[in-house]
Amino acid sequence: MIKKTCLLLIAFLVVLPACSPNSASRPAANEPQKIRLPMGYIPNVQYAPFYVAAEKGFFRQAGLEIEFDYSTETDGVALVGANELPFSLVSGEQVLLARAQGLPVVYVLAWWHDYPVAVASMADKGIKTPADLKGMKIGLPGLFGASYIGLRALLDAGNLTEDDVRLDSIGFNQVEALVSKRVDSVVIYANNEPIQLAKLGYAIDLVRVADYVELSSNGLLSNEKTIAENPDLVQRMVRAMLKGIAYTLDHPDEAFEICKKYIGDLDPQQQEVQKAVLNASLEFWKTDRPGYSSLESWENMQRVLLEMGMLEAPLELDKAFTNQFIETK
Repeated sequence: MIKKTCLLLIAFLVVLPACSPNSASRPAANEPQKIRLPMGYIPNVQYAPFYVAAEKGFFRQAGLEIEFDYSTETDGVALVGANELPFSLVSGEQVLLARAQGLPVVYVLAWWHDYPVAVASMADKGIKTPADLKGMKIGLPGLFGASYIGLRALLDAGNLTEDDVRLDSIGFNQVEALVSKRVDSVVIYANNEPIQLAKLGYAIDLVRVADYVELSSNGLLSNEKTIAENPDLVQRMVRAMLKGIAYTLDHPDEAFEICKKYIGDLDPQQQEVQKAVLNASLEFWKTDRPGYSSLESWENMQRVLLEMGMLEAPLELDKAFTNQFIETK
């Protein structure tokens, strides 16, 4: 999620003990329920709503105590699917890939309402639409994760296939690869690398996935057992998250100050860049229906995965996500 989202590793899924105790067992009376939450990436300002929810007491008001788990070896989707953990952060494609492997995971809250992946190019290349990518050498972390999914969606929007472009697996060095002209374009997150490139003085063009197709993006994952046996826990977690998101949107400067407690010391230049990243991220969280996940976004995601051969057959999408815990006005 956010960055460095990897596809599920089948071998890892097989060895997880399906009967392991869920770490969110009921606490003693008046004690908060301790929950370990896999984040999917290192401490980052893009997790501002969670840091805000912790610091402003929203989790505690919901009877929860959250441990942020940044362990790179932890596959949160697999752990939630095995009912070892009740929640994880997740990107949309992971939900469908997990369910295709037989994991009973369910997406319960949409956090990012626009898919953040985009393709960046130097302005002199004139790449302003997906069709303009034809013949270009495109750098991306690799043939996995949200970046790859987003690129394939853009190619489809431009009536292109992978045969119409040249792909280069460059790891997470998009800024360096573009500046050094190793590639013509790079697949990036629209709230991150463009900020870095602008800081370096480069004029770029962005082709954003969200401008061409609605895809299910980052959100909160749970599982069928937790939803069936402990819906109150899911409701409390969702409520606290929504409060964190809303407060961050309303108080971005305060949210940034809270983030600094979690992401460590930043020099003045880093602070400027990271604050800009947070402000850019806010735009992806704004919506008239906080937490709501649309069927269209899941249908589009499934179509892309089927076309890529990552899914062998369509899934029952109504089992992959739910809006039952989203409080509507």
